[in-house]
Formats: sequence, C-alpha cells, structure tokens
Amino acid sequence: MDFYSAYQHGFVRVAACTQHTALADPAANAESVLATARDCDADSVAVAVFPELTLSGYSIDDILMQDALLEAVHEALLEVVAGSATLMPVLVVGAPLRFGHRIYNSAVVIHRGRVLGVVPKSYLPTYREFYEKRQMAAGDDVQGVIRIGDVDAPFGADLLFAATDVPGFVLHVEICEDMFVPVPPSALAALAGATVLANLSGSPI
Repeated sequence: MDFYSAYQHGFVRVAACTQHTALADPAANAESVLATARDCDADSVAVAVFPELTLSGYSIDDILMQDALLEAVHEALLEVVAGSATLMPVLVVGAPLRFGHRIYNSAVVIHRGRVLGVVPKSYLPTYREFYEKRQMAAGDDVQGVIRIGDVDAPFGADLLFAATDVPGFVLHVEICEDMFVPVPPSALAALAGATVLANLSGSPI
C-alpha cells in the first residue's frame, strides 16, 4: 500500500450517501445507488453507507408487506450486487427482506459483487409517526443464513466485517433506532473489535 495513502495510517474514508428516493420503485433506487457508488469509487471511498430502506423507501407503510414490492426489492438488490463487482467501496444498502416467513428492516453489506452479510434492525420504534412493528419483525435475537439470489449470506445483528487489505478496519452495521437504546448493538460491536460503526437512518428526525 502507498505510504502516502491515508489507509496506510489508520484512516478509512467513509461516505454518508443521500439520494432522491423513488418510493416503492426499487429498480430506480438501485440505479441511483450504483451511480452514487461509482462516484464513491472515483473518490477512493472505503465504505458507502446508504439510507435505511434504500431500495424501497422508508415511508410506504403497508406497501412493505406486498409480495410484488418485496420481489422487486430482491431483483434490485441483485442488480446492485452485480454492479458493485468492479467498485472499491463496501456498500451498505437498506432493504426490506424476508427471512423465516417474516419481514426485516435490513442492511445489506456488499463488496465487489458479493453479499458479505445482512444485518436486521434490532429495535423497532412504535411512537409518534413510527409504526414499524406493524410491518416488520425485530432482529435482536435472530441469527442464521439468508438466501440472496443463489448465494447464502450470514444474517444477524452481531456481524463484524474485517478488511483483509486495510489494517485495523473492522466494520459493524446497525439501523437507526438501534443506536438510541441504553446498550446499542454498536457498543457491543466496539467491545468486540469493530473500528468503524455504520448506522443507516431514513426517518424524518
């Protein structure tokens, strides 16, 4: 690694990515994700973090439970995975995904054409305008393997992603409300060795 690279000296470039979200249009959102990811690649970004429920949009309420929407999200996710094959950044993309006959608000960690893992949201808000438990399940005690396309990927809130080419870079991912509880998943992850803590959020506050 180049001595003058920031990555040689304990730094990692992270991008918090925002974009126009097309509600309930996963294909359009996948195109937007890949366009932003290509910009991040040009800027030598290591991790590109996208909003909560990137591919579907956050504010679509019960549309989240429609098979047509969930199947479109899955297809859009496969497009993002394929499009990431030549890109440097790890992409952290939000998506509603089915696992064990339930729907989870998930963060999908993608790198160079592979799904490294899927992290479900642990704590679902049910106050003010938030009513996530109506559509989705909490993932705080769920672990297993999820099928994405024709590949199995680890599924759970305690996943750590360690880079093999950047010394000391260990990524953990959580979603929005997870960080507001007394002991968030990221705190436990930091104790377990995570050095970069990513949080996807899509709420209006």
